[in-house]
Amino acid sequence: MIELIDIKKSYGNLEILKGINLKISKGECVSIVGASGAGKSTLLQLIGALDTPNHGKLIINDEDITNSDNLSEFRNKSIGFIFQFHNLLPEFTALENICIPAFISGTKTKVAQKKAFELLKKLGLENRASHKPSQLSGGEQQRVAVARALINDPTILLADEPSGNLDSKNANELHELILKINKDFNQTCIIVTHNMEFANMADRTLTISDGFIS
Repeated sequence: MIELIDIKKSYGNLEILKGINLKISKGECVSIVGASGAGKSTLLQLIGALDTPNHGKLIINDEDITNSDNLSEFRNKSIGFIFQFHNLLPEFTALENICIPAFISGTKTKVAQKKAFELLKKLGLENRASHKPSQLSGGEQQRVAVARALINDPTILLADEPSGNLDSKNANELHELILKINKDFNQTCIIVTHNMEFANMADRTLTISDGFIS
């Protein structure tokens, strides 16, 4: 489903990725670990079409998106992002925050709201639909961010240190939730994490070191 062919990325004279070759199957859950600055987040951003490589090919669902002119549309419809910081908009309710990617893709308001509420129910947050982020706990905010990542039925879920800002209890609950989503939705998940316990729960753990993957 995802194939990276000799992917290289540098910023000026700083080489981050020096030749990444990787295949990830549909429905697979893969964790990526490595020292700070090794290029984990850079790799995730390339797969998520938030950045483009200097060299190599990125193929997703048999489509070469390396130099695509429609990356923003591709991201919106095919990729769900969960970041360390939830990035919820403070002026909007939980339900409204979840709906935003659906609105961007052109989904009608009532359809988006219905699906957003269904996701909140699945995550045990239906009684928080009208609450703004400041009225939610850290764990609840991150669950809302997960729902937002799922609203457009993405084929790929990318998580960059998703539990890095949570206490151990909420972190463990989030880890279990992401793994459950991977199984229940048959969603391809790629997780960047420093938490080795979480990393080892994935189907496969990859390590980035010196610009290469092993």
